[in-house]
Amino acid sequence: MVPADVAWMLASAALVLLMTPALAFFYGGLVRSTNALNTMMMSFVALAFVAIAWALLGYSLAFGEGSSLVGDLSMVFLRGVDLEPNGTIPHVLFMSYQGTFAIITAALISGAIVERMRFSAYIVFITLWSLVIYAPVAHWVWGGGLLSRLGENGALDFAGGTVVHVNAAAAALVAVIAVGPRRGERSGILPHNVPFTLLGAGVLWFGWFGFNAGSALGANESAALAFTTTMLAPAGTLAGWVLLDFIRGKNPTAVGGATAIVVGLVAVTPAAGFIGPMSAIVLGLVAAPCSYYAVQWRARTTFDDSLDVVAAHGVGGTVGALLTGVFASAAWNGSADGLLFGNPAQLGIQAIAVAGTWVFSGVGTFILLKLIGLVIPLRADAGDEDLGLDMSQHGEEAYARPE
Repeated sequence: MVPADVAWMLASAALVLLMTPALAFFYGGLVRSTNALNTMMMSFVALAFVAIAWALLGYSLAFGEGSSLVGDLSMVFLRGVDLEPNGTIPHVLFMSYQGTFAIITAALISGAIVERMRFSAYIVFITLWSLVIYAPVAHWVWGGGLLSRLGENGALDFAGGTVVHVNAAAAALVAVIAVGPRRGERSGILPHNVPFTLLGAGVLWFGWFGFNAGSALGANESAALAFTTTMLAPAGTLAGWVLLDFIRGKNPTAVGGATAIVVGLVAVTPAAGFIGPMSAIVLGLVAAPCSYYAVQWRARTTFDDSLDVVAAHGVGGTVGALLTGVFASAAWNGSADGLLFGNPAQLGIQAIAVAGTWVFSGVGTFILLKLIGLVIPLRADAGDEDLGLDMSQHGEEAYARPE
């Protein structure tokens, strides 16, 4: 084992774990005050139930040898996951690091169904989803499964463009349809605490250095590259988003800026260790209008993806995964080139990976929600929604009010 690698991965695991509370603040600021605690708890509760599911079964399904579709049960209950090396770090540390990814991926889905999903049904959903949807997709890409075997280099996904963001967005899209839109007129729903959202975006960016640079699994040149691209791509997206607002004659908003940062981080995630710094800026600039206009389009529809999970993570993740197949450069990553560097086939492989993840996660999530709905109503009662889910689901309020 390499002490520097161990130290960096300990820090990276902590950084990624911090991203889930950061997500709670990002989402929590965007909803009404009567649903703030419930929205934040949807992220925090993943820290418990998804983490336990990962340790008991999910890790083995994702990283066990198994088949091309899913891992086996050789490491169930963390059997054999000890202090012996996995690469240059202890096996148990690798398991813990990957577990932080499973946690935040499940929590991301919550942004699409805030202010109306029954909390008990949500807990059951994200726990089972992490096992039957997330773990197989992680196995396909990182565990030696089918997407890692495509072409010469497999599908390129450095830190989770397909595994995390497209996967969660497909589930979010289906969950919106299964649970239904919020009650009443949505046009009058305003964020109750924009500073919370800005704080969440800032801490997410901080944690994302562990998310992307940590995916190098060591303190090495690949981590340095991923760190740099994770700094530059969101800068490009934020600049592009602000310019789009100016071009449209709009005032650049704090919520828009926070969203832009997240979109840039999402887009660079699959590419972080495969592309050069200048390509990262271009990738961020390209991702900006794609998600920007997806948000604008969604707002004009009845599709109540409340906090734009599909526009940010689905569109951003798809764009980032595809552009990885364009901008990947062996001069930077040592192994894989993309379209611009003489390997157009890589773009096709990226498209297959993205499409396969959308379909599998979407269909699987639909079936899972329908099965859960047979046992537990997915939606809170109408009266509970009108009261606010903080009080009805948790018996407390985010802000004290005069009696």
